[in-house]
Parts: sequence; structure tokens; C-alpha cells
Amino acid sequence: MEIAPLYQIKVKCICCEQEFQTSRVRPSFKKSKGTDTDFCVHYKEINPEYYVVRVCPYCGFSSTENFSDRMTPKQKEEYYDRFGKNWSAREFGGDRDWATAMQTFKLALLSAQVKNERSRIIAGLLHHIAWLYREKGDREQENRFLEHALDAYVRVFEGEEDNMNNARLMYLMGELNRRLKRYGEAIRWFGRVINDKKIMDAAMIRACREQWVVTREDMLADKMELPDEMKEKPKG
Repeated sequence: MEIAPLYQIKVKCICCEQEFQTSRVRPSFKKSKGTDTDFCVHYKEINPEYYVVRVCPYCGFSSTENFSDRMTPKQKEEYYDRFGKNWSAREFGGDRDWATAMQTFKLALLSAQVKNERSRIIAGLLHHIAWLYREKGDREQENRFLEHALDAYVRVFEGEEDNMNNARLMYLMGELNRRLKRYGEAIRWFGRVINDKKIMDAAMIRACREQWVVTREDMLADKMELPDEMKEKPKG
């Protein structure tokens, strides 16, 4: 008997409190073929990222397992006023293609913003939307959402969260700036990780050194003049 790649789980909507079914991808079908420098994973067959968002068919509130599991009465009221009252019952529990996955992530983003979720959650949703556009080859929309994700990651770094790996976060801000051709900012974030003696994350220090060099090559390819501190490879 052939095993299906998807299986169903039951979840409870944190907004309307109704139970519904949503699909997940079995671990044996999650086959990676590579990872981009901003942690976007590419898959050989089925993309499990398509099934990350759980969409309530009754009220439309959409979340991931990283959302906090409570909503205040005021947040529920605001959700219904802005979106829920116009929701027509739809089912997202089965197979999803690229367009459906994009729809679910944008619904989750709207829901997170109304719920006033943590900046880390909103940044992750924005980044995932950028990855979906990258999969489609839409560079303009990818960059638009990378910019929004970068702004949200900066808010995380500025103190709204204290439970995130700072070296990884600084690396990510450097890499998103590099992808957006903001080379000066990219170098600043990579340099902070390389030069901060309190950072012990060897993998992120190495990644920042590598991307520092890539940024330098990007600048030379774009025929930009290198500042003095970039004329040699970083020390440390």
C-alpha cells in the first residue's frame, strides 16, 4: 500500500474556537535539495512549507504553530470587524499548490498583525512570503517582502524579543541587506558578528566571514568602490 505524503491533524481555532482538520507533510517526504544563504530550503518533491499555515474554514483566522495560543476579546472583535465578517467558508485542508500556499501565508500575516503577534513571528511570515516569490522567480515581489522582513527583524533585534539567537539574527540582517544590495549595512552586520568576542556561535561567525567576502565580490561586480576596510579580508 502506497503511503500518501500528506496526513491530517486536528487543530482548534484560537479565534472562533472551532475544531478543524489541516494537512501536514510526512517527514519521509521532506527531501531537501539545497538551502539558500538566508535559510530558504528548496525541496525535491513536495514543499512542506506549503502546509505550515492552518486556515480556519469557519472564520478564516490563520496561524502557524508558533503563534501564541490566546486572543483577547478585543483582538477577536477587531479580527471579525476587519476580516472575519467578510469571510466565506473555504476549505484549505487538502492539497495546496503555490498559489494556495501564498494565499494562506498572506492570511496568516493579516491575522498576526490583527492579533499583534511578536515581531519574530511577523518577520518569519514576511520572509516565507519572499521565499515563495523566489520559488516563482518574481524578483521584484521577493525583494519587496525581503525589505518588510528585514524591517521586522530589526524590530526584533531592537529589543522586542530576547529569546532569539542574536548571532543568527545579525547574520540574517546582514544577508538580507546584501540581497537587497545595501552593501554597507550588510558589511556592518557581518562585521559585528565577526568582531564581537562575546559571540561564541562558530557556525554563524564562519557564515558571516563567508558572506562578508561574497558582499565584497558583489560590490566589485557592481563596479562599486570598496571602502578601505574592505580592501583586505576580515580579521578575527
